[in-house]
Amino acid sequence: MSSDQPPEAGTSLGGVRTLIVEDEPEIAEIVDAFFRREGAECLITGDGVEALDLARWWRPELIILDLRLPGRDGLSILADLRARSGQVPIIIASALGEDIDKLTGFRLGCDDYVVKPVNPLELIARAKVVLRRRRACLADSGYMTFGGVRVDPSAFRAYIGSTPLELTPSEFKLLCLFVERGGRLVARGQIVDHALGGDANDRSVDPHVSRLRQKLERLAPGVRLTSVRGEGYRLDLTP
Repeated sequence: MSSDQPPEAGTSLGGVRTLIVEDEPEIAEIVDAFFRREGAECLITGDGVEALDLARWWRPELIILDLRLPGRDGLSILADLRARSGQVPIIIASALGEDIDKLTGFRLGCDDYVVKPVNPLELIARAKVVLRRRRACLADSGYMTFGGVRVDPSAFRAYIGSTPLELTPSEFKLLCLFVERGGRLVARGQIVDHALGGDANDRSVDPHVSRLRQKLERLAPGVRLTSVRGEGYRLDLTP
């Protein structure tokens, strides 16, 4: 247990999807229990390959990442995730405590690095700090991103990488809604209420989504609008 005081934190973990990548079951269960007490939604895996798969389809909002893992090591997972989207906060929790290990982790893009044995209360405090920092950065930049898609709601602009994306007002609001949801399901009623509005109804959802999907498919092959039968749509990253 660390004797250092944990950093100040005020961000809630309520509802934060947290992926715990740890191959020691006892440690994973302790971290899971403490984070769930704070209201986080948690998934645990001890396998490096499965961790990357979960990160792709579950779209966690926070990752606690060990480095020594079967299947695939934590540093390669970190590098892959940063190359794909770069947005999810990642805290490395590892027994590797040499300066070179920490520098490598930060160079590859981790948000924080803690050395085992880890006080779970300190880990929670650090998680709140990195979440608050990441949210502040997004608010300051004015951009929302998902994969290679970047939208600036205040300037009414959207980009695929550095290429401007030409959208109608309804398509732009629809894209903002999908990007803000970050891979989660957007119900048809939410699309009507928050993106289409006016005289729109459930029947008008599909044509708008179809036109937006066609534009994304042309310019963003790594991003896909997926239909969830009878429920709505979500923005996915393709393998």
